[in-house]
Amino acid sequence: MSRVQTLTVAVAGVALLAPSASSAAESIHLRPSRTEARRVTAGPAAGSGLPTALAHVAVPHRGRVEPVARDGAREVLTRGADPGGSVTPGPATPGPDGSGSAIPDTAPPDAAASDATTTTGSATPAPTESGPSPSGSGPSAPATPAPVTAADLLARVSGCTPVSKGRYRKDRGRAATVPVCGTREAVYWKADMDIDCDGRPGRHCNAATDPHFSSSTAFAQSDGRALSSEKLPYVVVPAPSSLWDYREHGVRGGSVAAVVYRDRVSYAVVGDTGPADIIGEASHAAARSLGIDPDPRSGGTPSGVTYIVFKDSRVTPLEDREAAETQGERLAREFVDSSG
Repeated sequence: MSRVQTLTVAVAGVALLAPSASSAAESIHLRPSRTEARRVTAGPAAGSGLPTALAHVAVPHRGRVEPVARDGAREVLTRGADPGGSVTPGPATPGPDGSGSAIPDTAPPDAAASDATTTTGSATPAPTESGPSPSGSGPSAPATPAPVTAADLLARVSGCTPVSKGRYRKDRGRAATVPVCGTREAVYWKADMDIDCDGRPGRHCNAATDPHFSSSTAFAQSDGRALSSEKLPYVVVPAPSSLWDYREHGVRGGSVAAVVYRDRVSYAVVGDTGPADIIGEASHAAARSLGIDPDPRSGGTPSGVTYIVFKDSRVTPLEDREAAETQGERLAREFVDSSG
């Protein structure tokens, strides 16, 4: 059989296998090679009934012409084994209806690419509420509480439940107007501030600068020496009397105190005692930390100072200023947050 006849038979086989629905097909022409065209033009061979034109074939609309085998069956494109990913023809597989329609051995290229996209690459786990984030960062540290303000403390001591049996004077010759008040956590009073420069002498506190200077204090530091008024913020409590005995209210040398003046808060210790009927006195360093003039002769302030001493507290060693500040901040926060 000549090549032209073979081509015609193949085309006829495709026509038999093609769907009949014209709405889902598109018309195309198969163009023979130049040699075959010349043979067709020259006319059929002797004794042959070949047509003078190629058959018009309808194939499914897929944008390409499907190859046809020499025996008239459609060839199925299957994925070849060559590295370039080319496809090689394979035998047709009969469909479920026995019509010989081809069923691909592998998924179409688009589906294969989709599968590859789905199954390749590393997956990033979604963060859970209980576990750490994918970045490996752990739980955040708890926020540090804001420092206690002067307003916080003043609001807490706005009232007064007296614990003293009477009132104290601010200075000699003045009326007694100042009670000592108390809560479960602290005792407090509101008075003036006189400068106590007693203790170890220094450049600002000595017999020349203070006519009432004393080189001793009621409470000593850990090495047995007197406290330094210039270096250590401390407050003065009245000496025990029938009016009030600080020892009966959880106060002693080294007890932690918060001193408030205007919008400032300073933490100090109980460091000395004063006259039994006068209240309102603190060290040179305490006055300086509050912005009050610390001069023992002319300094101090006539009013507006609040002294809060926390019960059953103590700084050891007594001269440890940093420890007084740390404990003071903690005790002040507890005092402000409490309701007693």
